[in-house]
Amino acid sequence: MSTQGPGLDLARLRALRGAGQDYRPLLMRIEEHLQAHDGYVALSGGKDSVVVAHLARQVDPATPMVWFDSGLEYPETRRYLHELADAWNLNLHIVAASPTLLELLVASGAWDHDAPRRRVPHLGEVVISAPAAVAHEAFGDGELWGVRAEESRGRRLKYLSELRAQTAMHCHGCCPRSVPPSREQRARHGGVIERLDGTVAYGPIWDWTTGQVWSYLATHGVPVNPVYAKLRALGAPAQALRVSHALDGGRLELGQVTWLRRGWPTLYAELARALPRLNEFL
Repeated sequence: MSTQGPGLDLARLRALRGAGQDYRPLLMRIEEHLQAHDGYVALSGGKDSVVVAHLARQVDPATPMVWFDSGLEYPETRRYLHELADAWNLNLHIVAASPTLLELLVASGAWDHDAPRRRVPHLGEVVISAPAAVAHEAFGDGELWGVRAEESRGRRLKYLSELRAQTAMHCHGCCPRSVPPSREQRARHGGVIERLDGTVAYGPIWDWTTGQVWSYLATHGVPVNPVYAKLRALGAPAQALRVSHALDGGRLELGQVTWLRRGWPTLYAELARALPRLNEFL
């Protein structure tokens, strides 16, 4: 006799939706990408990157997994990644930003009305580009990541632009061409972004919906970062269910600071002392 209370089991429903999916073509593309470019999985601890890590380790369990530690992460994320690395025997590497994201924010003076404004290095360079360069030097030009087109208009347009470029260069009758791109074109040539610095990034789940991501995790019994459950318990809306930095400049106006103060009061108090203007976003 079941001990579960009444109501719909969302995890079981998601698992049922994902059952029977054939991921072999996706695994073949991941294998082709790694063979051509080497590289690593950019593992952030968010649901999307964890799906990519799960897929990549089916192709090669020794695939390097790299966490870019900004120094301003949720405390649960660090524990979660180390536990996941132990459970899956991941080839995990941590590349820390220097200076940290918090140090940059403090140094800028922008978060304290009484502090002088200073010019500091660009956040993207310190937190993303420089650590990524370290990872590429160690593991090659390739990158597997969980960035999805559904997450923003800019990402969607970038992926579609790159899909047209990749199709023009590499599709020689292997799939029917159409406008908008056919399913075959998206599956065979989509998800690749070639950067000016030589990086070749491939997002295996670039065109997945959020529902597909949760379904995959449930179907395969993949443990999820506890930050998601904590945010849900706090009443955060769907658009706030994101695991990234504890402070993300693109989400301050969406209530991120409110959830931070409610769910992580000690962390919030420490950050507010270092960044007094944080209270203005409540």
